[in-house]
Amino acid sequence: MKKFFLINCLFMLLAFSNSCIKKDPPGILVFTKNQPGGYIHDCIPASVDAIMKMGRENGFLVDTTSVTTSFSDEYLEKYHVVVFSNTNNRAFDDLRERMAFQRYIQAGGAFVGIHSAAGSERDWEWFSQLLGGRFEWHPPLQPAVIDVVDKNHPSTEFLPDRWERTDEWYLLKNMNPDIHVLATLDSSTYDSERMGADYPTAWYHVYDGGRSFYTAGGHRPEDYSDPLFYRHILGGILWALGDKKGPDYRKARTAYPAENEKYE
Repeated sequence: MKKFFLINCLFMLLAFSNSCIKKDPPGILVFTKNQPGGYIHDCIPASVDAIMKMGRENGFLVDTTSVTTSFSDEYLEKYHVVVFSNTNNRAFDDLRERMAFQRYIQAGGAFVGIHSAAGSERDWEWFSQLLGGRFEWHPPLQPAVIDVVDKNHPSTEFLPDRWERTDEWYLLKNMNPDIHVLATLDSSTYDSERMGADYPTAWYHVYDGGRSFYTAGGHRPEDYSDPLFYRHILGGILWALGDKKGPDYRKARTAYPAENEKYE
C-alpha cells in the first residue's frame, strides 16, 4: 500500500512539473527586403518597431530580416507567421528561395502583407494569389474613408463602421476571388482619376494550405503608432497565428528546383 502511494505521488509530481513547463512562444519573422534601385518606404523601421512591441505585449517572439539567402525548410519552420512589411519589387534572389517560401505556406505557415507587399514578386502568380492581388497604381497621399464591412475578425472588430484615415490608397489587380473582404475604400471620399468603384483594402483567406492576411494601409511612419491601425495589424497577425502549431513540412508538395534551374 505504501509503495502504491509513493508511486502515485511520483506520477502526480511528474504531471505537475510537466504542466509547469512553458511551451516555446510562437515566432514571427518580419521581412523587409526591397529590390535595389526601387522605391523604399521610410515607414519600415516604424513598422518593425511596432511589431516587436506587439510581440512583447502579446507573448510572441519577433525576428527581422531583409535577406532571403537563408530561406529554407529548416530556417522557416521556426516561424508561425512571416510578415512582409513594405517589401517591394523582387523579394527573392533565386528560385530555391521562392520555393522555400511556397513550401512554408503549404506546410501551414502563415503570411501577413502590409502596404507595398502587394508590389512584391509582381511576375509570380502564386504569390499574388497568396496575397490576394497585385499592386497596379495609387493616387497621391490623401484622406479617405474606409467602410468596415466585416467586424467578425480580430483586425476589424474594434474599428468604427466608417474609418477615416490618410494613406497612399492602393489599387490592386488580378484579385483572388476567394478572399474574404474585411474593409473597402469609399471611392467618393478621395480624388482620383482611376479608382472608380469601391474596392477592397483589407482581407483574409486560406491559400495553398496557409493563412493569409493583407492590409493596403501603412504608408507613413506615424501609421504604426496610431492606436487603431496598430490594433488592425496586430489583429491580422493574431488571426494568422491560428492554433499556433506552426508549419508541418509533411504537407509541403512543391519540390525544390534543380541546382542549375534559373530564376529569371
